[in-house]
Amino acid sequence: MEEHTVANKSDKLSGEKRRELILEWLVHSNKPITGKDLAAKTNVSRQVIVQDISLLKAKSHPILATSQGYIVIPEQKPQTVQKQIACFHSSDLSVTEEELNIIVDHGAQVIDVSIEHPLYGDITASLMLSSRSDIQNFIKKLQQTSAPLLSELTDGTHLHTIEASSYHVIEEVESALNQKEFLLT
Repeated sequence: MEEHTVANKSDKLSGEKRRELILEWLVHSNKPITGKDLAAKTNVSRQVIVQDISLLKAKSHPILATSQGYIVIPEQKPQTVQKQIACFHSSDLSVTEEELNIIVDHGAQVIDVSIEHPLYGDITASLMLSSRSDIQNFIKKLQQTSAPLLSELTDGTHLHTIEASSYHVIEEVESALNQKEFLLT
């Protein structure tokens, strides 16, 4: 795949051409691409990228904003299974990291986190964490931004959608989380 970057500020792309390039980069990337990186590659502001992503989503392109950047949601593979699990623990980041590491160490991916807020109802945030490296980056961003965990709004209770190659893997994840008393049963 040939990598395109707008050479200098005088090489402004039309909005449509820029969105085509953004979509191409996202489709061919095996990892998330940040809005900052997309802005640098196209010589526009990050806000323009946010608007471009919104326009692409409006045209039914399956783009997801994650804590690591933008990704195109791959078609769901029939050989994977998902389950939503209920968890509870303190808001200590080391405990959160331990919980997430247990899930990925057993071969599952953390798709999202959600809570049931008393005023707003269900609130879900995409995570898309599949490795310890992803988790370290997530924890680092939490520390850098001082953003609270969603579970802080519900005193530690939260749900994760996890995905794995089989129900056996999910059962192993649940057993390991239960041993650490992270799983609500």
